[in-house]
Amino acid sequence: MWTLMRPDATSILKDVKCKRSLARYFDVFQNKRNAKFLIAKKLEADFSKDDSSDQLWKTHEDRLDEYFDLEKEVDDKTATSLDEIESPDISFLDLKIAIAKQIIQRCELCERLDKPNRLAGQLGFCKCEEHASVSTYFEHMGEEPELVPSGTIFTCGCTLRCLHCQNWTISQWHETGKIHTPKELARIVDELRRNGCRNANLVGGEPTPWLQQWLETFSHVTTNVPVVWNSNSYYSHLTAKLLAGFADVYLLDFKYGPGDCAERISSAPKYWDACTRNHLLAKQYGELIIRVLVLPEHLECCTKPILHWIADNLGRSVRVNIMFQYRPEWRAHEIPELRRRLTHEERIRAVELAKEAGLDNYIT
Repeated sequence: MWTLMRPDATSILKDVKCKRSLARYFDVFQNKRNAKFLIAKKLEADFSKDDSSDQLWKTHEDRLDEYFDLEKEVDDKTATSLDEIESPDISFLDLKIAIAKQIIQRCELCERLDKPNRLAGQLGFCKCEEHASVSTYFEHMGEEPELVPSGTIFTCGCTLRCLHCQNWTISQWHETGKIHTPKELARIVDELRRNGCRNANLVGGEPTPWLQQWLETFSHVTTNVPVVWNSNSYYSHLTAKLLAGFADVYLLDFKYGPGDCAERISSAPKYWDACTRNHLLAKQYGELIIRVLVLPEHLECCTKPILHWIADNLGRSVRVNIMFQYRPEWRAHEIPELRRRLTHEERIRAVELAKEAGLDNYIT
């Protein structure tokens, strides 16, 4: 049925540019390769629960290189099969979970680094506590064609406060969602995959506050499913390290240019610094789809520098979705230029900017 709703999700299988930029992802969702979390489960990581944070990170640093060696080995069809490797008592994924549990005691998962002890019930900017709260989950047909059907799981809470947020009831806790344990989330992920979803799409709100819970969830997942980290890009360098060897596809927003728009509209100081850093690391550690939501009257201050930065730093062939879906939502009326939709001329100008930047793998 979904092939009738989204025929482009079938034709994308023959799109040379898209397949080249997301080659490993295409192989994983077609079960030709293994998702990164499955490989991380097979890599031994010798550590103790009593190790200090510095000791755990040192072990993580050492094992990360080994992880990518192992990934390369099992990706090579002539080399060792993942099924032939015995599962260790303590894995690289277990190490990531242990580190994440330490982090949320002085939470530094997002770029704010506000350090609440979430295990003691303290709340940071995102208002997320210890246990993951899920708004909804379903087979999403509205994502990029290469993702559809997407096993999308929406968690509550967010590290930004975008005044025009279309998911504001989720991101700002106007609905509380339902608490799910990692084992319950794993059953959802497995169910969505078995129902034909190409991926596990972790979104919200924002998945960053729930990184520890997501890592633990995938320690229980049994199906081969690529992890899509669907994020606003405002996460810390610590989160970026833990995502390496876990996220298969980084589906990252690039919301604002280097000026003050991010702070004025989304309460996000230093957004450009965090966003550019995390895009570079995503390109290094996985595959990348970038979403650029075009905002009214923000083409020169935001869209233009974003598209040129992408082309100059990530390459012209990176997958970019130039999005024209903006509509005034929530508190958008507080920002004068955001009280309307895009004009036809603004849409045309955004495409011109992509061409001027030299991008050749973008969609609208």
